[in-house]
Amino acid sequence: MAAWRIVVMGVSGCGKSTVGRALAEALGARFVEGDELHPPQNVARMAAGVPLTDADRAGWLDDIGRVLAEAGAPGAAGGVVVSCSALKRAYRDRLRAAAPGVLFAHLHGPRELLQARLAQRRGHYMPASLLQSQFEALQPPADDEGALAADIALAPQAIVTSLLAQLGVAPAPTEATPPVPDVQP
Repeated sequence: MAAWRIVVMGVSGCGKSTVGRALAEALGARFVEGDELHPPQNVARMAAGVPLTDADRAGWLDDIGRVLAEAGAPGAAGGVVVSCSALKRAYRDRLRAAAPGVLFAHLHGPRELLQARLAQRRGHYMPASLLQSQFEALQPPADDEGALAADIALAPQAIVTSLLAQLGVAPAPTEATPPVPDVQP
C-alpha cells in the first residue's frame, strides 16, 4: 500500500495538531506541524491580528505540498500527516495538484466551543480575534472531495478512532484493550 498522506484541516482551535499527532502515531506516519512551515512574515501578520491573504498563503501551501509529495514518493515509508487549515477549496486543490491522492480530514464544531478553546490557549501566535476571518474564509469540503470529517466535541482519541474507521484502519490495541488471540487455548 502507498504511504498515507493526510491533511488534518479546520479553523484555528479545532485540534489539528493534537489530532494530527495522534493520527500519525496510529498510522505509523510522520507528523508535520503546518504552522511551523509559515514564513516569519506570515507569523508576524497573524500575531498582529492581521488575517492572511491568498497571496500570503501561496508559498506556505507550496511548502506543505512538497512535504506531502515527498511522503508519496517511491520508497517513502509510513507517510505523513500534516496540520493545515486548508480553509478554501482552492487551497486543497493546490495541495492535491502537488500530491495527488492526498486525503483531508476536516475537524469541525460549534463556534462557541472553538472560541472557548482559543481563550484557553497559551503560547500560540494566532490570536482568537482571527477566528471570525477563518470562518469567513472556510469552505467546508464538498461531497466530491471525499474528505473525512470529525466533530470536535468528541475527545481527541475518539476523533482519531472515528478517522481510522473512515480510513478502514482498525485502531491499534492499547493496554486497556489487549488483542484477542486468534486461537483459544
